[in-house]
Amino acid sequence: MFGMKYRRIGRWGVKLSVIGLGSYLTIGYKVDEETARKTVRTAYDAGVNFFDTADAYNRGKGEIALGRCLRDFRRSSYFLLTKC
Repeated sequence: MFGMKYRRIGRWGVKLSVIGLGSYLTIGYKVDEETARKTVRTAYDAGVNFFDTADAYNRGKGEIALGRCLRDFRRSSYFLLTKC
């Protein structure tokens, strides 16, 4: 196993993992919720602390599904990136 690497971003030194988990065409679309939940858990446990989505992913269902997956984690422990 490897240790996750992080980079400091911005003036306040936000610490983001060098690897993030995106949800385009997967979470909330082609991947069932149980698989999505396991994927997010595996990434989080490996040190991933940023997750990417957008309201355009499956007409907003990607954001909703990813949000359900992230409920298991303390909100202050990850970054959720979305765009419109």
